[in-house]
Amino acid sequence: MGTSVRPLQQVKGLRFFKLLGSGQGRGFSLKPNFYRYGLMATWDSPSAAQDFFEGHPLLEEYRQHTFEQYTLTLQPLQAHGLWSGQNPFTQETHPAPAGAPIAVLTRASIRLTKAIDFWINVPKASESLDNAEGLLGSIGLGEAPLVRQATFSLWRDEASMKAYAYRQAAHREVIKRTRSQGWYSEEMFARFTPLSSEGTWNGVDPLAGLL
Repeated sequence: MGTSVRPLQQVKGLRFFKLLGSGQGRGFSLKPNFYRYGLMATWDSPSAAQDFFEGHPLLEEYRQHTFEQYTLTLQPLQAHGLWSGQNPFTQETHPAPAGAPIAVLTRASIRLTKAIDFWINVPKASESLDNAEGLLGSIGLGEAPLVRQATFSLWRDEASMKAYAYRQAAHREVIKRTRSQGWYSEEMFARFTPLSSEGTWNGVDPLAGLL
């Protein structure tokens, strides 16, 4: 993954991308997972994405080195904040389809002076994901260890996601501390509706039968 930046910069129709490592567990984690990596990308058109995923040699190279792949096509519903100085997803706000699965991305650049406080408090909220009703899958991702972190999660529906986000005590406390302690120099929160899925994640497709 670390050698993929230059070839990706030359991909036609690729508007924005991030190569991401991962942590162990469902959310933010200090323990890296050296087996799993992510590519987040936005495209000028569906055809540009299809050309890349079906025929680009970089994808074939990835496949030769992996025993599992999972690809999600997502339509942005809303996005607030910035990622590397820009909003790569959408400036609009669309309602989530009723009763349909929803994907959520949260990411942040953590201030060095706040990193210790962040890592003392945030793992409690990440652990609470283990018992979150309606959670189909989640993973902690990162651009850089300790200070550029993200969580990507899939939920059965918007109601399940909101029940966790706004009613779970540990998560509410983290949101409160985020504002009062000024942990982040940059942050983004985005929601998406999944359009299609391909492959497996931990041996299954968490969206099987739901799309």
